[in-house]
Amino acid sequence: MSTVSATGPVVVGVDGSEQSKQALRLAAEEATAHSATLEVVHAWNFLDQPGPTFDPEYGEDKARARASQIVDEVLGDDRPADVVVTVVNDHPAPALVHASQGARMLVVGARGLGGFKGMLLGSVSQHLVHHAHCPLLLAR
Repeated sequence: MSTVSATGPVVVGVDGSEQSKQALRLAAEEATAHSATLEVVHAWNFLDQPGPTFDPEYGEDKARARASQIVDEVLGDDRPADVVVTVVNDHPAPALVHASQGARMLVVGARGLGGFKGMLLGSVSQHLVHHAHCPLLLAR
């Protein structure tokens, strides 16, 4: 059962990849066009951290700082009036499926930071094609 909302937020998943940054730009345009909240979701977990080394101190505060840095870098001052940054300690696919409940739209990059460069869709976007609860926009 779909839970699409005409008044819900535009949700975007970000991981720092170029395609997630493009997704953030597109989601910001959609949120502005529909006077909707832009919800930026950054999923993180202890075993899948950004950077080349394991950081035993990596937690919610560092994940939130990373997500906010991505928003600042991509949107700067040219952002929708209502932006919410959500960090979730989970894998990206289930975190974004959950965030899509009640959303107006979900926007993600077609591929993220995963290692299989030749694939048209990454594993997260492939999962969302089948399980998102709202319309899905894939950025390339």
